[in-house]
Amino acid sequence: MDAIQKSLLEEVAGLHEIPAGAYNIRANGKSVGRQCSANVDIVPKTDVSGIDIIIKPNTKNESIHIPVVLSETGLKDLVYNDFYVGENADVTIIAGCGIHNGGDLTSQHDGVHSFHLEKGAKVRYVEKHYGKGDGKGQRILNPVTKIFLGKDSYMEMESVQIKGVDSTKRVTTGVVEDGATLIVKENIMTHGTQYAETEFEVDLKGTNSKADVVSRSVARDESRQMFLSKIIGNNECTGHTECDAIIMDGASVSAIPELTANNVDANLIHEAAIGKIAGEQLIKLMTLGLTEEEAEEEIISGFLK
Repeated sequence: MDAIQKSLLEEVAGLHEIPAGAYNIRANGKSVGRQCSANVDIVPKTDVSGIDIIIKPNTKNESIHIPVVLSETGLKDLVYNDFYVGENADVTIIAGCGIHNGGDLTSQHDGVHSFHLEKGAKVRYVEKHYGKGDGKGQRILNPVTKIFLGKDSYMEMESVQIKGVDSTKRVTTGVVEDGATLIVKENIMTHGTQYAETEFEVDLKGTNSKADVVSRSVARDESRQMFLSKIIGNNECTGHTECDAIIMDGASVSAIPELTANNVDANLIHEAAIGKIAGEQLIKLMTLGLTEEEAEEEIISGFLK
């Protein structure tokens, strides 16, 4: 890997060197490094581009890294990754994609990730998206995440996009069985003329199933954002979705909730708030010695944590 690719890898996966444990590192449409562990098998697909990640039952305290980096202008990459998590496993999966585009052509990565959690399995999934480069070509990311949670399983998904992505459509779907829980935390910042669209659809299928979907975003300059969330309660269940956005300059933000209860014991809640930074917050920080610009950045940083 060259210096640009290594820099992207550090941004999206926090890697300064090859990680311990299981990993698959993809650069410019090809695997440049792969390693299995005693409890995790990574198997290349034979019909499409991508891998199967098979995690054995009762695997504990392991991290799996599967980052993607693109540094070739004009490259359009599509990958399918499927995760099979055995009963009572408890793992962390770190993904993410970084694009450096120094040319005039569009660079794009589309990733389709499917998660299949068996009974009692637990997964923390971290996905970070990042773009850079001084070329005129766009940097486009379209991640699709499909989640299937078996009985009493638990998945927490952390999705972050804070810089350099010109256009993105992020689609996440979930089917949640008896006693299972899905937690989604999303942080997005757009600027310039960037566009970000997020779509969630969660089917609370099982008894005592739960979902909590929270998006926090900042829209600056002339950028546009759309947040669409659907929670369907098909059983005795609890569902909550929330969109909080700070709007600045000439930006535009839309939040579209959709709740459907098909059971009398479905408890579903949606919350949405879009607004500018409060003047009193700025004044308070400025009295402590910060400039207005520094105060804004401090408020935004705290909001997106």
